[in-house]
Amino acid sequence: MAYDYGRPQLTFGFSSGVPRDVIALLAVIFTTFSLQFFSQTYWITEILRLTPMVWQRGWLWQLVTYPIAGVGDASVWFLLELLFLFFFARDVFARLGRRGFWQMLLTGALTGGVVAVLVDLAGRFVGRVPEASMVLVQGQHMIFVAVIAAFAVLYRDATIMLMLIIPVRARWFLPIEVLLAFVGFLKTHDLAGFLGLCAAIAVVWSTLAFGGFRRAGRESWLRAQGWWLKQRMGRLRRKRGFRVVDDRRDPWLH
Repeated sequence: MAYDYGRPQLTFGFSSGVPRDVIALLAVIFTTFSLQFFSQTYWITEILRLTPMVWQRGWLWQLVTYPIAGVGDASVWFLLELLFLFFFARDVFARLGRRGFWQMLLTGALTGGVVAVLVDLAGRFVGRVPEASMVLVQGQHMIFVAVIAAFAVLYRDATIMLMLIIPVRARWFLPIEVLLAFVGFLKTHDLAGFLGLCAAIAVVWSTLAFGGFRRAGRESWLRAQGWWLKQRMGRLRRKRGFRVVDDRRDPWLH
C-alpha cells in the first residue's frame, strides 16, 4: 500500500500505508544487526559503531553511522523494539516529512555522538572509564530516543498506552526517557552514553519546540527580561508611589 504523505492524523496500524524511508532505515538496522553474528561479517558492524577510534584514528564517520549499527542479542525483544520504532517513526515522518525527519535524526544522533565521545575522552584522560563506555547510545537505541523525543513534541497531547496498560500523555515521554536513560547509567556506569542520550533528547526537543537552541535561548532571555521589568516597576510603585499605566488600555501611550 502506498504511503499517504499528507496524512495528518495519529494512527498505530498499517491501514495508512508505510513510508519507504522508515522501512529502509529499519532494514539497514536489521542487516547490520544480523552481520554481527557471523565471523566473516561482524567487522562491518564494528567499524560502524561509536568507539574511541573517532579521536584516536580520526574515524569520524562513526559519528554518523553508529545509529544504524544494530545492537542487542538475537531475541524477540529486538524485533519488538523495531516494531515499536516503526510505529513512532512513521507518525513522526508524517508530521516532519522526508527532509525534516532525516534532519531530526542526523541532528540528534550527531549531537549525542559528539557529547558521548567528548565525555569518554575526558574519562580516559583522568583514568576513569567503565568497560561499557558509550554502550547506551549504540545502534537503534539512539534512533529510538530521538524519535520518541520528536513524537513527544509533535504529538504532545496524544495519549499512549505505556506497556499497553498505562495511559500516558506523549509530552511525558521526555522525562520518562531521561529516567530510563538514568536507570541504564546505574546499571552500566556509562556516563558518556547517558549524557549523549540526554544531549540528543535536548537538541531534538529544542529544535522542534523552539526552532533551535539559539531561538529557545532568545525567548527565555526575553521572558526573563519581562519578568525583571515587571518586578522592578512593582517595587518602584510601592516605594515611590509611581502609577504604572497599562499601554493596552491607553492607545495614545508611547
